[in-house]
Amino acid sequence: MALSTGWIWVIILGLGVGTFLIRFSFLGLIGNRELPPWLLRHLRYTPVAVLPGLVAPLVLWPDATGGTPDTARLLAAAATVLAGYFARSMLWGMLAGIAVLYAGLYLIG
Repeated sequence: MALSTGWIWVIILGLGVGTFLIRFSFLGLIGNRELPPWLLRHLRYTPVAVLPGLVAPLVLWPDATGGTPDTARLLAAAATVLAGYFARSMLWGMLAGIAVLYAGLYLIG
């Protein structure tokens, strides 16, 4: 079913308004107030929950291989986790993952 140009613009504007209202509900209405400690404790885990959701599809189903997992990316992900865990540094984890990915792509293909 093909949509007309008018309906596409209505959908785009509706999504824009919806996105604005979602952000405004948190930032605009309570942005200048002190948040309760229990909420701050839960918000602290947001990056830890979101980052794996962004990275996992790129490791397990990469577009570069047509959606099939490959050894180089799996090794790079493991190196990132291990280096980040033992060094207690996100920077060292990222550098280890980059190094292992490029080495793995060069050696394995």
